[in-house]
This record gives sequence, C-alpha cells and structure tokens, in this order.
Amino acid sequence: MFKKLLLTAACSIALLQLQAQSLYMPRDIKKAFDNGTRSADGKPGPKYWQNHARYNISITAAPPLSTVKGTETITYINNSPDTLKRLNMKLILNIHRPGAARAGDASPDYLTSGIQIDTFLIAGQKKPWNNAQAASTNQAVGLPKPLLPHDSVKINIAWHFDASKQSGREGQIDSTSYYLAYFYPRVSVYDDYNGWDRVAFVDAQEFYNDFNDYTLNVTVPKNFIVWATGTLQNPTQVLQKEYADRLQRSMTSDSTIHVATIDEITGNKVTAQNAMNTWTWTATNISDVALGLSNHYIWDAGSVIVDKSTGRRASMQAAYSVKGTDFKQSVQYGRNALGWFSHNWPGVPYPFPKMTAFQGFADMEYPMMVNDSQMGDPGFAQLVQDHEIAHTWFPFYMGINETRYAFMDEGWATTLEYLIGIEEKGKAKADEFYKQFRVNSWINNRSSNQDIPVITQTSELTTGYGNNAYGKPSLSYLALKDMLGDELFKKALHGYMDRWHGKHPIPWDYFNSMSNVSGRNLNWFFNNWFFTNYYNDLAIKSGVTGKDGYTLTVANIGGFAIPFDVVITYTDGSTKTIHKTPAVWEANQKQTLVTFSNERGKSLKSVTLDNGIYMDANTKDNTWAPKAK
Repeated sequence: MFKKLLLTAACSIALLQLQAQSLYMPRDIKKAFDNGTRSADGKPGPKYWQNHARYNISITAAPPLSTVKGTETITYINNSPDTLKRLNMKLILNIHRPGAARAGDASPDYLTSGIQIDTFLIAGQKKPWNNAQAASTNQAVGLPKPLLPHDSVKINIAWHFDASKQSGREGQIDSTSYYLAYFYPRVSVYDDYNGWDRVAFVDAQEFYNDFNDYTLNVTVPKNFIVWATGTLQNPTQVLQKEYADRLQRSMTSDSTIHVATIDEITGNKVTAQNAMNTWTWTATNISDVALGLSNHYIWDAGSVIVDKSTGRRASMQAAYSVKGTDFKQSVQYGRNALGWFSHNWPGVPYPFPKMTAFQGFADMEYPMMVNDSQMGDPGFAQLVQDHEIAHTWFPFYMGINETRYAFMDEGWATTLEYLIGIEEKGKAKADEFYKQFRVNSWINNRSSNQDIPVITQTSELTTGYGNNAYGKPSLSYLALKDMLGDELFKKALHGYMDRWHGKHPIPWDYFNSMSNVSGRNLNWFFNNWFFTNYYNDLAIKSGVTGKDGYTLTVANIGGFAIPFDVVITYTDGSTKTIHKTPAVWEANQKQTLVTFSNERGKSLKSVTLDNGIYMDANTKDNTWAPKAK
C-alpha cells in the first residue's frame, strides 16, 4: 500500500510537471513556432522576419480650411519567405465615413468623407480607384506582378481628407489648431503568424504597425507652428533666428525655455514670413508619425538625460493654448517621466530623441508625442501624461499588436503609471488612485463578461475591454514583480525587451522569455493570470491554535495568484504584518497555510488578510479571531 501511494504521488507530480511545461497556444501561433519564427526559449526564432517600408510623405494644411492634401511615396520591402500577390492598405480615417462600422455612436461633427484617393500607382502603373467602394479601413490592392521574397515595390499615392470637427484621437482641436494622426494611407502589417492584418478599425482597439523610416514634409501658412514625430531638419528655415536659437538651447537645458510665448506667436514674430513654410521631419525604424499644428499655441521646451552611461539627452516639449493651464508644467512633468522611466522602471533609456505634449482631447499616445486633454487638475494631468509617455516602451519600442493584445501595452503603461506615481505622490495616494481607477470597477462587478480570460483577443471583446487591457494584466505584472523580487524581475523584463524591441512580440514570447531569463518555469503563473476566468478573493477558512503559535488555512476562492499581507493584531493594540508573495500558490492554487509564532507577553486579538491593491471581492471572510478561553 505504501509503495502504491508513492507511485500515485510520483505520477501526480509528473502530471503536474507536464502541465506546468505548456500553455494553451492557438493553431496560428503554434504554426509560427513550428516554422521557426518564434522559439520556445522566448527568443526570436532562427527564421524570424518582418517587413519594412520607407515613407516619404508631404501634406499641406491651411486652417481654417478643413481639407488636408497629401502625396506619398512608399517603398515596401518584402522580407518574408512568401510571394505576395496583393497588399493590404490601412485607411484609418475612413472610420469617419457615414455608415462605417464603429464601436460607438457618431455625431454629425464626427463624420467626414474619409480618405479620398486621387491617384494610386504601383510600380509606376496607375491603379483604378473607386472611393465610394473603398470605404472601409482595410483595402486590398492587387499587384501588377507578384512581389517576391526580398524584393520591393514602389507605391505613389495622392489623397485628401477633411479633418473631423469632433476631435478625439485626431482632427480639429479648434478652428486653427489641428492634430493629425493616422492621416496617410499605409501598408498594413504582414506577419509570421497571421499574414495580413485585416482587423477593421472601429475606433476602439488601437493599432499595429511595422517599423518604417519616415520623411514627413508639412506645408502650412506662415505663423503656423508644427510639432511632429521625428527630428526637425530645417529649424533655421521655418523659424526666425531668435526662436531657432531658443529651441537649440532647450536641447541641453534642465529648465523650461519658452521657445515662443503667446504674444510672440500672435504677434507673427516666430516663423519665417514666406507665404507658406514647409517643416521637414525624419524618423527611422519607428512605427508611426503624427503631428499637431496651430497659429496660437504656446511652445515650451527643455531636456533631460535619459542615458547616464552616454549622457544622451532627450528633448521634452509642450504645445498648448492660453487656456491649457495644466500644460504650463508639462515640460517639467515630462522631464521627470522620461528620466524616471529610463533609470528606474522599465529602466531602459528612452529610445527616441524627443517627446512632445500637445493639448488636444484624446489622452492618447503616438511615437514621440502625446495628445492630452486640459484636466483643470495639474496632479491628475501629470498622471495622464505619465501614462501616455510610458507607452513609448509599450507598444512603440516593442512593436506590439495592440489590436489583438492590448494588455501587452496598456497593462504595462498602467503598471509604469502606478510605479512612477509612488515616487511622485507617495504610496498611499498611488495605491488609492490605482484601486479607484484600475481595480474597483472590475472587482465590484460580478458580471461574467468582466472575468473573461485576459488572453482573449482584444478585437473580439465587446465588453470587459478596460479590465482585460488595463487592470488585470497590470496586477499580473506587479504580482510577478512581487514574487520574483525587483532584481530578478528586472533582469527577466530586460531580457524580454532586449530580445523583442524593434520587432513584433506576442504574448507567448513574453511568457517564454520571462521564464527563460528568470530561470524559473512561470507557466503555472501565466496560466493562472491569463488563461482563466479568475478574480481576486481570499478567505480565512480556519485557524488552529497550537502550543507555539497559530496556523491559518487561507483559501483562494477567486483563483488569481495574488500576494497578500497577514495583519496580526494583539490585544494591546500593536500589530505585526507578514507578507506572502504569489509563490505560496504554486504548489496548490486553491489554498495555502500560514503559520506564525506567539509573541512573548502578547495575546492575539485577530488576524486579517490585506490584499492591498489586489482588492478582494468579499472582505467579510478575511478576518479570524481565536476563541476566548
């Protein structure tokens, strides 16, 4: 009988080990691993590839006219092993067309005619184009001849569009201030696990782009200033000397320099006085470009060291109206964020030359830019700006598919927002905000659609998007940090980022990388947090008083592998706290035992579980007291 029990135990352990070695993987993802483009150790596979393009874009805008005209030349390079017979074009601004599929309602001021293609040439051949039929955010375009592996094709497009009056992520901020994003036709991503990205944009989920090289020319009337992704190539041609000099000085200044004040801008002193000025920007190996323009926005700038090993600085700029009082501190808030993120968490130097905070309405991130609202609360404005700047690392540095896996970027931005918030506001206030805005609406909502597994593709979610993209994955990242400890967690995180920046990681690359670099099989943890319908709910099921102390049985009713504190209160009012990391759930995810010794000269009054930011769905069963003798 004893041998039989040993054999049964050995079989159970072997089964658990086998289960711990694998995570569910969809068939399309599994095929990528089988093809050698992804590796089980978390590294890009030996056959990994991704496509690339060079964009030369020129647009003209002349507010208050809403029409923006553009031309572009795209050189698209097929690095895949596949022969491509067609391209898929992303026409994001078609979301504004009447009748477009959207996640929400649209007012008349939101609606426009979308992108209107004037000419479309591929390899020098004119392509017939029917704007009435090409009304979606995806448009397949046949190639004159197949595009072979490692070959390229040139595309020339002329188009125009009207900037939407109801500005959100892009459009008119006011009659002479525009924020233009997703404004150019682009070739969508063709990748190793899904082929062409043809998920429709419905103004809810975000984006997925290749890493490309951009030259952006923006032609506007005199006295209009342009802020954009990339490095301004001709400041002395578009700015009067004094203002070009101030901009240059700001590149090495810790203090905020007023590049242009409201009186100088409205006094027509700042820009070159040609009828039209063309501002030229360049950026390489980046996933997108965006721009803002205005003839009455204040311009501030400064800089901060983002790489202590080289002394490299990044420029921090702000563009805002007189009413944008929050933005008076944007440069210093931004300097703090760029420096803190670079040197602490994620602890990777800011990868770009600059960042601009532009006053708009979106509270939205773009490469090297954020488009944020006037909050009327500088403290809250700082938090929002921190969050959007944090997106630099996820998704722009990491090339994440936000359309399918929003938790890979929003979850990290939420985590970084919380960690820098501890530094800026103190732990108590950071915890309070995090619980109020990131956890409360989920943990107090018993609807089954709020407990959908995080791994569920974001594009398939009609409810639960916010919790699956922001709160739950952020809690998982913080729980893993708690379990591994800061040093090992950072080592593993840097391993993942070193391997995948400038590429297109998917969740399994993150899972595998973190396990591989940490030297720990974390699949049990990732299965728990990403592939289940679990939530946060612990309970003290029982307590036993022994000769030398106490033993509590803590049940994990909700299921998530969360850290928790055991707060011991004595009859004299003193307390003691014992912290438990998520590691206590590895052997048994249903329950764990907590033991603690008697304190000499003290009598136990009660014991309470405190989950901190991992808010408990039912706190009524979190306290235990020994029976009176």
